[in-house]
Amino acid sequence: MNDHSPRARGDRPERAPRDGSRARPQRDNHRGGSGRPGRPSRTDTQGPVGERRSSGPRAANRDDSGNKPVAPAIDDDVQASDLDRDVRSRLRTLSKDNADGVARHLVMAGRLLDDDPETAYLHAQAAVRRAGRVDVVREAAALAAYRTGRFAEALREFRTVRRLNGSNEHLALMADCERGLQRPERALALTQDDAARELGPDLQVELALVAGGARLDLGEPDAAIATLRGAQRHARTGEHRARLDEGLRDALVAAGRDDEAHALGTRPDDDEHIVVFDLEEDHPA
Repeated sequence: MNDHSPRARGDRPERAPRDGSRARPQRDNHRGGSGRPGRPSRTDTQGPVGERRSSGPRAANRDDSGNKPVAPAIDDDVQASDLDRDVRSRLRTLSKDNADGVARHLVMAGRLLDDDPETAYLHAQAAVRRAGRVDVVREAAALAAYRTGRFAEALREFRTVRRLNGSNEHLALMADCERGLQRPERALALTQDDAARELGPDLQVELALVAGGARLDLGEPDAAIATLRGAQRHARTGEHRARLDEGLRDALVAAGRDDEAHALGTRPDDDEHIVVFDLEEDHPA
């Protein structure tokens, strides 16, 4: 299952989930995000907020005795084949029936992650109970926990994924979880991890957004400004540039540099310079 207010205002760093449903949260907002994972989510520099929980009937996950976890219902139209092929291949260690059941829960988790993250979380947990040693299953659990504000749980799951497959792609989300747990120093340490230097430009932007937010959490707006400006060279898309600009505006305001923040906010977007020509000419019949 790929991450920016990171926990605040419901946004997340961008990372689209490999859920196979193709209903990816690009945008990742990555709180950071996402998401998105959980919409896409985007990570900005706002401070963290507390964990969110749903108390509604769809959040129920136990039988009438209150003991045994009960898997949430799967939509009738969901098939195991809806899951991305490369993700399905990671389920080959399971029996066919079990793999199909896990795949369908993963599809449901991806389908619901944006609109009903609490139920997506329940589907991810159902998949974990059936295939807890598969990295993509634990990744789904991590993303769903992150999107529902269960930051301690999400951090544990992301660490498990890292142990299982050796990937560092979730460093920004892990750091954002530390922000959500009100531990900005640990968040900064993760963004400065040696492994972070080897990540691609997109993830460098995600790391910078989380780091900038952590600097603001610590009351260091000038450091946040330097971090975000330093990441501008990695911004390859208009979305990344816009997110960095948004974070930079927050940092400038926090530093008392309102004029610079206003100037940044009034800068025209790239899209405003695009002129569309209709090349189809009308010819009389």
